[in-house]
Amino acid sequence: MDFGLLGEAFVTVFEPSNIIIILLGLILGIFFGALPGIGSSMAIVLMLPFTYFMGVIPSIILLVTIYVGSTYGGSITAILFNTPGTPEAVATTFDGYPMAQRGDAGRALGLAISASAFGGVFAVFVMLLLAPSMSEFALTIQSAEYFALTFLGIAVISSLGSKSVIKALASGLIGLFIATIGIDPISATERFTFGTIELMNGIDYIPIMIGAFALGEVFSQITSNGNTQEFKMSKSPKLTAFKIRDFFVHKWVALRSAIIGTIIGILPGTGGSIASFVSYGVAERMSKKANEFGKGSEEGLVAPETSNNAAAGGAMIPTLILGIPGSPTTAIILAALILQGLQPGPQLLSDQPILLYAVFFAMLTASVLTLIAGRYGIKSFGMLLRLPYGILATFIIMLSLVGAYAVENNTISIWIMLLFGIVGYFMKKYDFSVAALILGLVLGPMMEEALRRQLLITNGDYLSFITSPISAIILLIAIIAMALPLFTKKKNK
Repeated sequence: MDFGLLGEAFVTVFEPSNIIIILLGLILGIFFGALPGIGSSMAIVLMLPFTYFMGVIPSIILLVTIYVGSTYGGSITAILFNTPGTPEAVATTFDGYPMAQRGDAGRALGLAISASAFGGVFAVFVMLLLAPSMSEFALTIQSAEYFALTFLGIAVISSLGSKSVIKALASGLIGLFIATIGIDPISATERFTFGTIELMNGIDYIPIMIGAFALGEVFSQITSNGNTQEFKMSKSPKLTAFKIRDFFVHKWVALRSAIIGTIIGILPGTGGSIASFVSYGVAERMSKKANEFGKGSEEGLVAPETSNNAAAGGAMIPTLILGIPGSPTTAIILAALILQGLQPGPQLLSDQPILLYAVFFAMLTASVLTLIAGRYGIKSFGMLLRLPYGILATFIIMLSLVGAYAVENNTISIWIMLLFGIVGYFMKKYDFSVAALILGLVLGPMMEEALRRQLLITNGDYLSFITSPISAIILLIAIIAMALPLFTKKKNK
C-alpha cells in the first residue's frame, strides 16, 4: 500500500467540489434505486453524458456513489411495498415486507441501512487491501466454476417463498424456461420466438419482476381485503424504533454475508443479485430460527442487504485492476473510463495511480453517509405507510408502469408486466414461489452459457465439473443445501 498516494487521494476526494459530487451521487442513487425498473445501471447511463465535461476522478466519484446509493435505495420500496426497486433487492422482500406488514417497518429500514453500510464498508477495505491478489484468483474461475456457482443459486430455490419444495422448484424451472426465449447464446439460432421480432432479444426480467412482485401484491391485497383502510401496514407504530446496537445482534450473519458478497462480486459478470440470493440461502441453512425465514426474520433481511452492497464494492476490483466488469453496472463505469481516454486493465492504475484510492474513499464516504442520512430518512419513508392503501396501490401501479416502460422504452414491456402481475397473483394465491421464478430468470442465462461452454471445451465431458476442485466443492455444498430441507422434514415427521 502506497501511503503517499493514499494521502493524495484523501485530499483530492475531500475537496469541497468532490464532497458535493458524493452527496449528489448518493441522493440520485437512492432516488433511482427506489424507483422500480430504473436501478443502478440506468441511473449511471442517465448521468454518463455529464461526465464528458468532468475530470477522471470527479466522474468516477459520481458514478460509484450513484452505484452505492442505488444498491441501498432498492431496499426501500422492497420493504415498504414488496416492490424491489432493483434486482439486487429481490431477496430483501422475503422478510423485509413481512416485517413492514406486522408494524416493524422502521426496524426493517434501520436494519437494511445498517447492513448496507456495513457491507459497503467491508468491501471497500477488502478492495483496498486485497485487490491485486483477489483479482488474480478471479482469473482462475472458469466455466465449470461459474456453472457450479449458478447451480448453488438454484439450490436456494428449495426454500424460497413457498412451503412446498416441489412448488418452489417448479417456479424456478418456469423461470429457467423463460430465460431460454430469444437467440441461442452459442449457436445464435432462434428459440421460442414464434417468428416475433420483439422476442428475439429474450424477455427482460425487470418487467416480469415488477409485475410478479408489485402488481401481484396489489391484486392480492385488493381481492383479500374488502376494506382497504384495514390494511395491516397502515397501522405501523413507532417507525423510528431502531437503534444501531440492534444491528450488532446479527453481526456474524452480516460478516458472513459480507464475505460471500465480496467474493461473488469479484467474479466477473455476477453482481449483487446472485450474492443476495446465495447469502440468504446460507443464512437460512445456518440459522437456529430457520422456520422464521420468509415470515419477517431479521437475519433474512440483514443477509441479502449486507451481501448485495458488499458485492458492489467487490465488483470494482476486476473492473479497475483487470478491466473486466464485475457486474452489469460496472460495465457502464468501465465505458465511462474509456470515454475519458483511459485504457482499462492493469495499465490503468499506472496511468492513474490515485484512482483506486479515490474510489476507496468515495465508496467509504458514501457508505457512511448512507447510514447517517438513512437514519434520519426512516421516518419520512415510513410515513408513506400511513396513507390509505387505495392511494398506495395507485402510487405503486404508477411506479410500476413507469419502471416497466423505462426498461426498453416500448409498450411490450408494459404488457409483459401486466401479464406477470396476473401470474404473480395466482402464484401467490396457490402458494407458488415468485422469488424462485425471478431467481430462475436471473441465473438461467449464465447457467446455460457456462454449462454449454464447458462441455464444448471438454468435448462433452461431464466429469470435468467435478474434476475441478473449486467446482466440486461448490456443487457438493449445493447438493447438501438441496437435500437438507428434505432430510429435516423427514426427521421432524
